[in-house]
Amino acid sequence: MPARPHLSRPDDASIAAAMSRALTALALVIVALGDGKHTVNFVAERTDDTVVRGQADLSIGTDPVRLTVLDETDYAVLRTLLVFALEGSTVRGAVLIATTAAEPHPRACGWTIRGGWLHPMDTAELQQAFTPCPGAPAVRREVYRAPALPQITDTEEESRHG
Repeated sequence: MPARPHLSRPDDASIAAAMSRALTALALVIVALGDGKHTVNFVAERTDDTVVRGQADLSIGTDPVRLTVLDETDYAVLRTLLVFALEGSTVRGAVLIATTAAEPHPRACGWTIRGGWLHPMDTAELQQAFTPCPGAPAVRREVYRAPALPQITDTEEESRHG
């Protein structure tokens, strides 16, 4: 049986740049989602053939501006996984899916991670991901195209932070 592929640790500069992009991306996702209660799920396939997952529950308000994170540890795990997905050297593919509690049905949108950034996910692919297995209970979700997030380059981030 072949050995599992080895993960190589990215260099510190790559991790720092990806961390900056991850914080920017999460801020943009939060703004894009807007008011409401949201569950953000992250799934990535690593280069060592393992799958990693993270999930965080958020409550967002804009009048007044507020962000409530239900579990800080869950949010930290999600943020860390996003950093490594955006850095890219240890991740083959990843998605970030946001489900918003809404009446009469929850709404969902998603982004794929490629090229160091989040790109709106194809709605047909997202709808298929939410289709339950036959016989499984189904929660109907309104699937919509995630907004495009303006990409800020690492050099723009560096110049803003000195």
